[in-house]
Amino acid sequence: MVKAAGVCMLLLALAIPSSVAEACQAKEQAMAPPAQSVYQSSIQSTQLLSETPESTQSSGKETDRTQLRHLHPFPYDVVLIDVGHGGIDGGTSYGDILEKDINLAISRRLFMLLRQEGYHAVLNRDADYALSDDNRWHRTSSRHRRDLSQRKQLSSEIPTKLVVSVHVNWGKNSSKRGGIVLHQSEGRSTLLADTIQEQLNLVYNNSNHIMLGKPYYLLNQTKVPAVIVETGFLSNVEDRTLLTSRNGQMKIAEAIADGIISYLTAL
Repeated sequence: MVKAAGVCMLLLALAIPSSVAEACQAKEQAMAPPAQSVYQSSIQSTQLLSETPESTQSSGKETDRTQLRHLHPFPYDVVLIDVGHGGIDGGTSYGDILEKDINLAISRRLFMLLRQEGYHAVLNRDADYALSDDNRWHRTSSRHRRDLSQRKQLSSEIPTKLVVSVHVNWGKNSSKRGGIVLHQSEGRSTLLADTIQEQLNLVYNNSNHIMLGKPYYLLNQTKVPAVIVETGFLSNVEDRTLLTSRNGQMKIAEAIADGIISYLTAL
């Protein structure tokens, strides 16, 4: 129930109109079936976008695709925030500090910051659960593969402008610190990585460089501009303090948000 409620809130946040009255009407129209997951809702909604005038000729009128788009629960291209790990997959750790919890805390703050600035954003998880549990279409015994393919799949099921995947880093050398942004071999992804990296370097007061994320499934398989943001090194004491404090998490989220907004403004 917690998972379903979180998803419902995200869907409403995306579809929210300019007034409360319109929001109630939109909720009745778009959310009549009980929301079980963001993936199930988006699969149903994509059927609206795939309709053609030929498929609606029984009404005697051609349906404009623009009108169909407005019926979609996601009427705008969104910034998809991919919250790394979750559930059984804790990610990297230090003692009882788990990466999955830091990822979620920073991603929630990033979501709110973007929404406050008027940008349409969505989280692919808003609680501690594994996205592989939602994946019942990828026939593989590998939980890890189901998790990755589910993360990629959402960007093709809802209109997505860009994907930002939030993670925490770890290094054998504990002196390594700061955020590092990985990007696709694609110009827009590189630009997005640059703008986020610039802001993260201000937070950490260093000069880290973006890196090509050649072996990463999400970057290779996602068709829209995508980056992986390694928000800091859990293995470094200074970074760890920043990553685990509310103030530090907000600074990191603000840096990522500022980078995203700079990128979108430059387009």
